[in-house]
Amino acid sequence: MRHLLFATLVVSFIASGCNGGAKKDKVANTALADTARYTTIEWLDSARDFGKIPEGQKLDVAFRFRNTGTTPLVIGQVRPSCGCTIAEQPQEPVAPGGEGQIKAVFNSEGRSGINHKSLFVTANTKGRQDYSLQFVVEVEKKAS
Repeated sequence: MRHLLFATLVVSFIASGCNGGAKKDKVANTALADTARYTTIEWLDSARDFGKIPEGQKLDVAFRFRNTGTTPLVIGQVRPSCGCTIAEQPQEPVAPGGEGQIKAVFNSEGRSGINHKSLFVTANTKGRQDYSLQFVVEVEKKAS
């Protein structure tokens, strides 16, 4: 009986977590579709050069932005250009005048040499909704 109760609780927890993600996706999709609620964005940094790092280091990357419009800014999607970079996106809308960050982690293992990477961002902004954030880093090969 205890095992059945435990299994039911686990399934309920997983289902409630999935529904929360679906709810956030619905909010983002609604904001991206409602052109009357579009806002404007100012990228405080959209290109970064991180110099040199040793191979194997994980590099934290962040791009700052400001909502310069009059309605909440919703980041609908952040997609990295390759699997060596894992991106995060703000989960909550950014209020007018507020600032936020697009964060990512670049894994340099097996990536020696110069690496040019991109994060593709979709937001509820006037004029255009798609942005490309760029960073470059030189990965120094491990000594054998």
